[in-house]
Amino acid sequence: MAVEIRRLGRVDYVPTWEAMQAFTAGRTPATPDEFWIVEHPPVFTLGQAGKPEHLLRDIGIPVVKIDRGGQVTYHGPGQVVIYLLLDLHRMQLKVREMVGKIEQAIIDLLAAQGLTVNRRACAPGVYLGAAGEGAKIAALGLKVRNGCTYHGLSLNVDMDLSPFAAINPCGYAGLAVTQTRDHHVSLTPQEAAEALCQHLLQQLQPE
Repeated sequence: MAVEIRRLGRVDYVPTWEAMQAFTAGRTPATPDEFWIVEHPPVFTLGQAGKPEHLLRDIGIPVVKIDRGGQVTYHGPGQVVIYLLLDLHRMQLKVREMVGKIEQAIIDLLAAQGLTVNRRACAPGVYLGAAGEGAKIAALGLKVRNGCTYHGLSLNVDMDLSPFAAINPCGYAGLAVTQTRDHHVSLTPQEAAEALCQHLLQQLQPE
């Protein structure tokens, strides 16, 4: 499938979110799908069902209430963020199928780097361990409007993880969070982003 990959660098969260909304609102059936690769300055995002009590303390990082699913997460430099602007109708995929393909792309990328990771039942994302019993290394959250997705995934690569201690990540108290650097994966964030895009494209090819 043809997807345009846009490499936007380090960009502020709110203007990027607004741009995703505008792109999706202006789509037609002929609009090409896009991946947006970005990094964000430090920001907490609180999903539609997000509960303020999952923000444990104020550490001076802005909190943005947004329209994706899920609870609270952190974005910051050294984390790969890929926004997935996709037409599910054209791809003949349901949302749950799309989530599974995103998770599988992350699993395949990390397996190629020697990491054993997996899903966890009832908790979207990717976690260390054969049964997903370990620390969380990647998160995802989507918004679907008129059959088209925006928002996407984040993969922790080489970042300061300490802000996660100020929240219940994804709404789970005490959830451990990790990153590829701490498991001897040598990929830079840029390299990880490019490789992950290729795994996503493989997952999204028609069967």
